[in-house]
Amino acid sequence: MHAFIRKNIVGPKKAEMLLFYVTHPVKEIRGYGEFVERIVGDAEELWNTYGSESCLNSYKEYKGFLQGRSKATFIRFKNLRELSPSIPASVIYQILGIRRMSQNGRYINRKTTHELI
Repeated sequence: MHAFIRKNIVGPKKAEMLLFYVTHPVKEIRGYGEFVERIVGDAEELWNTYGSESCLNSYKEYKGFLQGRSKATFIRFKNLRELSPSIPASVIYQILGIRRMSQNGRYINRKTTHELI
């Protein structure tokens, strides 16, 4: 089980899959995983319960990432898979019909997800 941390109370409530788009410097989808749940709450309580599932190495690093926020969102997922080859931005933009990817992510339907991966 893994967890992706958001600084704010945002993220999918219902989903099947998460695609991981790496913004800098590569601009490509590098992997995907199966969505489990979104948990919103007190930042310290979430760290104590789910922090070991994140890629952060310490509570200090986590607090620095949150930049003083008292609430956070943990998006839990399983079966993380790395794509090889990864999917470059040009292909993503063409399939989605966009010019650039939003920093907050993007929701896409099952059909589009299957076109991408």
